[in-house]
Amino acid sequence: MAPRPISTATISFGLVSIPCQLYSSAENSHKVRFNFLSPGGSRVKQQYVDAKTGDLVPRSDLVKGYQFAKDQYVTFKPEELKALEAEATQAIEIVEFVPLDQVERAYIGKTYYLGPARGGDKAYRLLGAAMTKTGWAALAKYAARGKQYLVLVRPVGDHLVLEQLHYAHEVRNIAEVPSGEGEVADAELGLAVQLIEQIASENFDPSKYEDEVGQRMLEAVERKVADGMEIAAPAEEETTTQVIDLMAALRASVSGAGETEAGDDAAESEPEKKQAAGS
Repeated sequence: MAPRPISTATISFGLVSIPCQLYSSAENSHKVRFNFLSPGGSRVKQQYVDAKTGDLVPRSDLVKGYQFAKDQYVTFKPEELKALEAEATQAIEIVEFVPLDQVERAYIGKTYYLGPARGGDKAYRLLGAAMTKTGWAALAKYAARGKQYLVLVRPVGDHLVLEQLHYAHEVRNIAEVPSGEGEVADAELGLAVQLIEQIASENFDPSKYEDEVGQRMLEAVERKVADGMEIAAPAEEETTTQVIDLMAALRASVSGAGETEAGDDAAESEPEKKQAAGS
């Protein structure tokens, strides 16, 4: 079945306008979703309760507020919020081009596919071909659903992809995350590279993998529907944390042994152990 567009948009490229259609890049219809039910098996409804009085508050009486201090809020009327929203022009306004390989993956949020709308075929393909030849991608502003988004438009083969980006203040600095200590020995690095090459593939093929947990859930649902049987979880095995000899583990992995033999550990000299530990 051909995908259906979820929205329309127009790419503004200098004085060129490219009418496009947006498509979802992922299909979530096969995911198993559960509903909250009462003990009697009926759907339950969500209710809002005043935190101070405990009284029920009808949804129609709810007011939006922003907490600027503890238990202190500034409230907005719907018309005030409407006035602050971005005008939904559905325009993808290109503001600059940047090298594609300079865009950190941490900035990428949601991904959408772009297809040409009526009358936009040639301009659509021209923009894609130009970016493919230069290796550059387009940074653009995109206003939709009352919000303004920073997006990246990039070519993928003969198609264009729109990626919603995080703003700079939304992305954490990776330098704030600990990266560990210790020097990597040449011998360790060589074995690690050898192990990577043994299980490496020339191409990315996600079709080789499937959601095993999701499949188990779906099969369990089908069994439940068929005969209502109880599903019992397998007993969890007790796990223990072991301090391994890195060099011995790498050698065993490369040779396909799967685990480190105790005899190999005993044969390892003390200076080699210290080197494997990065000391």
